[in-house]
Parts: sequence; structure tokens; C-alpha cells
Amino acid sequence: MKLWMALYAMIWISFLEFLFVMTPTPDDTLLVALHIVVGVVILGLAYYNFDQLRKTRVPGRVKRTAKATFSLAIVMAILGILIYARIGSDWIIPVLNLSILGILLFLHVVNAFAIITQAAATAIAFDMWEDKEFAQETEPGVVPAPPAPKTPAALPKP
Repeated sequence: MKLWMALYAMIWISFLEFLFVMTPTPDDTLLVALHIVVGVVILGLAYYNFDQLRKTRVPGRVKRTAKATFSLAIVMAILGILIYARIGSDWIIPVLNLSILGILLFLHVVNAFAIITQAAATAIAFDMWEDKEFAQETEPGVVPAPPAPKTPAALPKP
């Protein structure tokens, strides 16, 4: 699969995952199984996209965004396992009147939004780079650190 296709596939598969979860079904077992399978596909795509971008000369920011997306996908998998095991369902935080499981579910949803957002940013940035809209390249295999903030002395005078 071409890299640009995998980058956009990540967005659309993540979007479909949202639709699966929001669709009411009489049998949650099928929905949970489908959710797990699609989640594993998203995790695999996140790794594939990061790995393939790392091998290009795309700017460091795009590589870091793809790396962050992969990291978020790992966190999602861990949260998903904890939710599936119903960890914290009996542990209530009195001040919030919310269970630990409820907090895990909330974090799972927040991470899902972060993944689809990061995936979209990565795909668009890669397109811009391929179209030569970026001027600065990086070496294949290298994910450079973010640039250091400019010191006040280095900033141009107004």
C-alpha cells in the first residue's frame, strides 16, 4: 500500500470505528469483537505509518506527529484491555461519584479523538511535503527533536 493511502486509511478506519461504537445493536458481543479487530488494525496502521514516514525525508514535525499517533494507539490498546477486563468498575471516587472504569472509558474516548486528529494532521502534512510545500527535509531513519525555542536575543526587533 502506498504511504499516502495508508495515512488516509488511518483517518477513515478511525472514523468507522467511531460509527461502530455509536451504533446501537441488540448483541453487544459482535460490536465488541468488531471494535477490538478494528482497534488492532488502527494500532497496526499507526505503526506502519510511523515506520514508513521515518524512512522518508519528510520534515521532523510530521515524523513526530506520526510517532505520537502510534504512542496514542498503544495507550488506547492498554486502556481497551483494562476496560474489557472491567478493571475499576467497583472502585468509586466519592467526590466525582464516578468509577475508575468510567474514567478509563473517558480517557479511551479522548484518545480516540486525539488519534483521528493526529492521523489527519499527519496525512495532510505528508501531502504538503510531497507537493514540495515544505522546504526543510530530514534524513531517512532519523526523527529529529523539536527545534529549541528562540531566545529573546535571537528574536527579530519589531
